[in-house]
Amino acid sequence: MTTAQFPDEQVDGAFARQEDAFTNWVRADGSTDYPAVAGRYHLYVSLACPWAHRTIIVRSLKKLEDAIGMTVVDPIRDDRGWAFNPGAGMGADPVNGFHFLAEAYTQTDPSYRGRVTVPVLWDKHSKRIVSNNDDHIMRMLEVEFDAVAGSNDLNFYPEAHRSEIDALNAEIYESVNNGVYRAGFATEQDAYADAAQSVFNELDRLETQLADSRFLFGTSPAETDWRLFVTLIRFDAVYVGHFKCNLRRIVDYPNLWGYLRDLYQFRNVAATVNFDHIKRHYYMTHDEINPTRIVPIGPLLDLTSAHGRERMS
Repeated sequence: MTTAQFPDEQVDGAFARQEDAFTNWVRADGSTDYPAVAGRYHLYVSLACPWAHRTIIVRSLKKLEDAIGMTVVDPIRDDRGWAFNPGAGMGADPVNGFHFLAEAYTQTDPSYRGRVTVPVLWDKHSKRIVSNNDDHIMRMLEVEFDAVAGSNDLNFYPEAHRSEIDALNAEIYESVNNGVYRAGFATEQDAYADAAQSVFNELDRLETQLADSRFLFGTSPAETDWRLFVTLIRFDAVYVGHFKCNLRRIVDYPNLWGYLRDLYQFRNVAATVNFDHIKRHYYMTHDEINPTRIVPIGPLLDLTSAHGRERMS
């Protein structure tokens, strides 16, 4: 099996992420071609991918399983892209019978030549991709599907904090979520060092912020918490070694480590985390970084231990 080389572009040794190609919206008010109705949409995801993981978490916490179907791709991505294969934690495509997610892209746009990414929100009615933008899909699941959600007691985008949430989302994305990729896929020392240092500058700042606040915006998790969680949960298992973000581990930060366990133990979130998919994807797909494709056996992380952060509620 051969794998693609660096997944996006390199500019002077620095990683530059590809822009999303499909950015339509599902709206509850019917203002777009995509109304928020149960049974019309399907989510294609990878359990390994942090961008897809965000949408999986929101779908689970909002109890949208009956309204929006979901299919998991194989974590091992080769030069043909994400594949649908029966196996542990994944499955064949029940909607279109696609063998590769690339088929969804070319069916939507026959001229598409970019990278094929997850997540994808698919419209079964028009037989095309609504969006491959994880930020947009996450927000749609949060606010547009309330009428068909099984749980509406959680508000991840409260109006009182929306400007703050948007600002912190952007800050954490640049320095941490995408920062680990900028470090891991850098091909020159200075580009790597700048990216890696920015990761830890922000983690240090977040460690201080979380000393006095259970979550980033108070006593219940907001959208930003889940956007950060998907990077933190992969950090010690993948990003420390594979992406060379090794100044410190998350377990070395008392507040971030407790915060990570708090989020992991929140409702059904643990069921969305699959370390087998996560580690096999990174260590076996990025053979330009790990040419032996050996998957490490560790680390051992006790994510179910008491975190004590409920005292901040």
